Amino acid sequence: MLTRSAQRIAERLSESDVVLDIGGWADPFPRADWVIDVMPYESRGLYERQGWVERGSRGPERFDRSRWIQRDVCDREPFPFADDEIDFVVCAHTLEDVRDPVWVCAEMARIGRAGYVEVPSRLEEQSYGFAGPLVGWPHHHWLVDVGEESIEFVHKPHDIHGRPESHLPAGFQERLSEEERVQTLWWEGGFAARERVFIEPSPHESYLPGLVARALREHPMAPGSGGRLRRALRRARG
Repeated sequence: MLTRSAQRIAERLSESDVVLDIGGWADPFPRADWVIDVMPYESRGLYERQGWVERGSRGPERFDRSRWIQRDVCDREPFPFADDEIDFVVCAHTLEDVRDPVWVCAEMARIGRAGYVEVPSRLEEQSYGFAGPLVGWPHHHWLVDVGEESIEFVHKPHDIHGRPESHLPAGFQERLSEEERVQTLWWEGGFAARERVFIEPSPHESYLPGLVARALREHPMAPGSGGRLRRALRRARG
């Protein structure tokens, strides 16, 4: 989660506000009163174990084992909370991973009065080479577009990796700021979520190349820089 977003959440909450973190296993939000995730409580905090977060800098956890709900958030069973029971819902870097993000969003809006969503930006998810010779993160299922009061999910096509016109060149992701690498949604009272399905035209004809063209106009790269990095990746893979 963006540092400034975590600070903004902390500033808006009162001591009595009930906070739920959906999918927080790898980096649980310490102010959360409840966490719901498919992974067990004992294995939480992957990012700290890998050294991605400075140990001891996040403060004590407010939740405990009894308020860690281990379950599949996409199992189509309502989350174990009443309508508007949760004062604030946090869902950061989870929706792009799961098989049914539209369901998760619907439950989030049902049980929460307000909340915060953070997902990778398409600038990051359509960038080549920063996670091996692939486009974006290989375990992500979705490209995501965030509006003012809505989230739209597009299936990430497998052949995006082999179509240069559909992804940004190697090295592009390194030029992005922390804020440009993500999209955020602050919501009150609910928000809309849907999947965008392409029948005609194909996403390769407009949706994917359109983002690439706009991004390269706004973030011009030195001629040949992407090609050099791409060749280096190919040599490493070979």
